[in-house]
Amino acid sequence: MLTLQEIMETITMVQEEHLDIRTITLGISLRDCADTNPRAACQKIYDKITRLAGNLVPVGEEIAREFGIPIVNKRISVTPISLVAESSRTDNFLLFAETLDRAAAEVGVNFIGGFSALVHKGITRGDQKLLDSIPSALDITERVCASVNVATTKAGINMDAVALMGRIIKDIAQRTADRDGLGCAKLVVFANVPEDNPFMAGAFHGIGEPESVINVGVSGPGVVKRAVERVKGSDFGTLAETVKTSAFKITRMGELVGRTAAARLDVPFGIVDISLAPTPAIGDSVAEILEAMGLERCGTHGTTAALALLNDAVKKGGAMASSYVGGLSGAFIPVSEDAGMIRAVEEGALHLDKLEAMTCVCSVGLDMIAVPGDTPAETISAIIADEMAIGMINQKTTAVRIIPAPGKQVGDSVEFGGLLGRAPVMPVHRFSSANFVGRGGRIPAPIHSLSN
Repeated sequence: MLTLQEIMETITMVQEEHLDIRTITLGISLRDCADTNPRAACQKIYDKITRLAGNLVPVGEEIAREFGIPIVNKRISVTPISLVAESSRTDNFLLFAETLDRAAAEVGVNFIGGFSALVHKGITRGDQKLLDSIPSALDITERVCASVNVATTKAGINMDAVALMGRIIKDIAQRTADRDGLGCAKLVVFANVPEDNPFMAGAFHGIGEPESVINVGVSGPGVVKRAVERVKGSDFGTLAETVKTSAFKITRMGELVGRTAAARLDVPFGIVDISLAPTPAIGDSVAEILEAMGLERCGTHGTTAALALLNDAVKKGGAMASSYVGGLSGAFIPVSEDAGMIRAVEEGALHLDKLEAMTCVCSVGLDMIAVPGDTPAETISAIIADEMAIGMINQKTTAVRIIPAPGKQVGDSVEFGGLLGRAPVMPVHRFSSANFVGRGGRIPAPIHSLSN
């Protein structure tokens, strides 16, 4: 039974510390929607999504009112479309993207993830059709998100796919140039992608998942920041315990919301993703947590160590609060979505190379990074390759969501609005990686992948 003190703590977290449930995501299997006729397949997809997700938004709003906690997003993830559409007799999968967008609009969710392919060891004909369709799909749709897994610890890095993704990202940026390259914000390139991630743009419904499932993504950087500020000057052990305690409380709230939503939608409860997900709002920043630990500015020396402590403590606290922790789970460090990160970049404290080092110890990777619009495709591919190598070697999920901002140079910024925020354009190295990226083939898996 909750004590009065715990109730008051939760009220304070919501009202003053920006605590929210970032997303409840309904995963839906579309494996039974495959059809040689693409229009028949798309009709099955539309009917199934609208039938299973028709009550997702009303249920989320109902729970938010009852519990008094904001549920910011209601989303859908589906089976990777490269698998569902592969048997259809069509040269591209644009019709499938349009169908997903129409279904998402009908049920009222803000994003639908799963225009995806897993190509870490090779590319099938269906995968290739999906990859070729991504630029057009992200241009003409509003809610569709795409992801491509190009590396795993077991398989190595598919450098042919990495090279292709650099060109695809450049294509998307040009097609959405009138929106500052917004289409690139809806595409993630992964290593070791999780199949139960509720966060966009990388969510999809994995092969081992049930027919449908509710996964929850919590937030709470503001809660953790306030807790860290209360132990100013304490040693690192006390600091870690404080973060663990905060993560425990945040995760328990997420589990309660997730199980309630699952029961009311009559689907299984899946996982709580305990990632600290920032927003552009002041006080809701992962960078500001690191600064509260004693760093003058995020990005200075000691930042990677501070982030390692934060990420580990969040995982330990979350794991104690739920037996079903999954997804990405840790601390996100997107630039455009974090006011503290933006400030650090603008003041010269945080650079791309330092962000890459930080991804060794946090969730995801290089997230919502804007670079000059004239950055070559091969340079983008090389940035992806570096991040994939970190994931492959360290047996962790890493990802890249990068925006070569059309017409922009270092010192400019791109404006996306909402949760996507504003991204200052960051410099990249001027020396070429083209001959390296152009080798093709696969970078072999590390020796520790031979674990059986």
